[in-house]
Parts: sequence; structure tokens; C-alpha cells
Amino acid sequence: MEEPGTKSSPRDRIVDTATALFRKHGIRGIGVDAIVEAAGTNKMTLYRHFGSKDELVAECIRGQAAHADEKWAKLACEYPNDPVGQLGGWIKMVANYICTEVHGCDLVNTAIELHEDEHPARAVIAEFKTVHLRKLAEVCRAAGAADPELLANTLYMLMEGARVSRQINGADGPSARFMRVAEAAVAASIAAGVAGAAEVG
Repeated sequence: MEEPGTKSSPRDRIVDTATALFRKHGIRGIGVDAIVEAAGTNKMTLYRHFGSKDELVAECIRGQAAHADEKWAKLACEYPNDPVGQLGGWIKMVANYICTEVHGCDLVNTAIELHEDEHPARAVIAEFKTVHLRKLAEVCRAAGAADPELLANTLYMLMEGARVSRQINGADGPSARFMRVAEAAVAASIAAGVAGAAEVG
């Protein structure tokens, strides 16, 4: 008997299994045979649902992007009408992710590993990262940042750089200072925004 809440459909098992295996071994390091064996299904079922391994990779990335979208919605609920609080919550969320996810960002790792511009997963990754950056800029603007796009780009690059540093330098390397640096960038930009508004007023 399956436990309550357990995903039982072959499609869900394939996606969940592939996501975990890709994270551990890389896209190139794991084949379809290993995925279907671990998922308790067969290649015919996999290809019926996804058509190819490339399409399966893209679907796994869509799942990861959907989880990130849920986190944005959660921040909005936790800090209603409080964009400064949302920025602080985002920084804490990213800092926790950096500490706990030693393999880094699945989307970035996939983009680095896949060199083919036409790979379906690359389009999914590019769209998600663009939307993520846009959302970050919107929150920065609502928080009163002097230059919302610049602050969003700064936070975004700090996040991506910290994830890579975590993998290379470990938990005690530069990534350990992500929260402090990000909070300083937010505080400076909002202070500049307040000062600029006062001058105009």
C-alpha cells in the first residue's frame, strides 16, 4: 500500500527520479536506462510521456522553476504589502539555500552542462531566470530602491556567485557572507532612494 500523498503515476515518478539523478550525476552522467530502472518503469513509458531525454530534462527544469515561483508567492503572503520585508525574506531564503544545497542551482548547472543552444531546457532556463530577475526588480522598486534594476542585478549576481563559491570554496568561503553583503546592498540602495526622494520633495 502506498503512503498517503505519495506520487504514484509513472510520469511523476519519472520526473522525480530524473530530477534527483540529474542533480547527483549531471545530465550527461545518467542515461534513460538508469532513470527508468530507478523509477520502476520502462523506456516505452518514458518516451510516451516525454518523447526524448531532452524533453524529460526540460520537464524536470520546469518543475524546479515552479517550486521557485511558489517561494515568491510564499514571500508575498508572509510579508503582505511589505516589499522591504520581502527583500529581507528573499535574502534569508537564498542564504539558507546556499548553506543546504551543496550542489548549487539545478538550472544553472544544467545550463552550463548543455552546450546546445537549441536544447529545449535552455529556453526554459532562460525564461525562468528572466522572470525571476524581473520579479526581483519589481520588489526592489516597491521597496524604494534608488535604482531598482541595478539593485536587482546586484542581488542576482551575488546569489549566483555565492552558489558557485559554495561549491568551490565550501561553506566557510565567500558564500558565507552572502547575507551580510546582500543586506548592505539593499540598505544602501533604499537609503539613496529616500535621500533622492527628499531632494525632489
